[in-house]
Amino acid sequence: MKKFRVIITGATGMVGEGVLLHCLHSDEVSEVLMVNRKPYGISHPKLSELLVADFNGLADYSNKLAGFDACFYCAGVSSVGMNEADYTRITYDTTLNFAKVLLGLNPEMVFNFVSGSLTRTDGKQMWQRVKGSTEVALMALGFKGQYNFRPGFMKPVKGQKNVRWFFKPFIAIFPYLFPKQSLTLNEVGQAMIHTITKGYDKQVLEIHDIKILAK
Repeated sequence: MKKFRVIITGATGMVGEGVLLHCLHSDEVSEVLMVNRKPYGISHPKLSELLVADFNGLADYSNKLAGFDACFYCAGVSSVGMNEADYTRITYDTTLNFAKVLLGLNPEMVFNFVSGSLTRTDGKQMWQRVKGSTEVALMALGFKGQYNFRPGFMKPVKGQKNVRWFFKPFIAIFPYLFPKQSLTLNEVGQAMIHTITKGYDKQVLEIHDIKILAK
């Protein structure tokens, strides 16, 4: 079995942490490089960490970023309380800058971006439009594979630390009440791995697509 080297961002958040833990337990992944703005605080034989205070300066770390098969870009911020210019700078500009550096170093890379359910380029909400524009721009860059994940409710992976308190009461009941709007982060992580090993016929993956690809 061929094994893959992956870069993960956002490990200090819920989605990134879940994908990270899944990858560390996967026999298909040989090495994980976390690119974080602040230390995550975990050790594992497969795992290394690169601290980058400003993702727009990623090119300064090029010597540590070559030879990877995929990037699972799970970093992001909530749009709550943010104006469109600031949210665009973080969600669109920073993501594109990050992706372009990796593409230049790893032309055969698969790049996955965690977007969100209800993302639309013509959406009524500011965050929908910004994330939609980010998806479109990433698809145009020329990666070997580029996939945009639009998950809904995600059940955490066992052992996660980064789960907000107000989310915890819904973990047990939401998947039973709304199964079509629910995923596990193990499914998200496995689907991301399968973008490398199998690919998919769509670049924008809604909840049902993620479930299919995870199998």
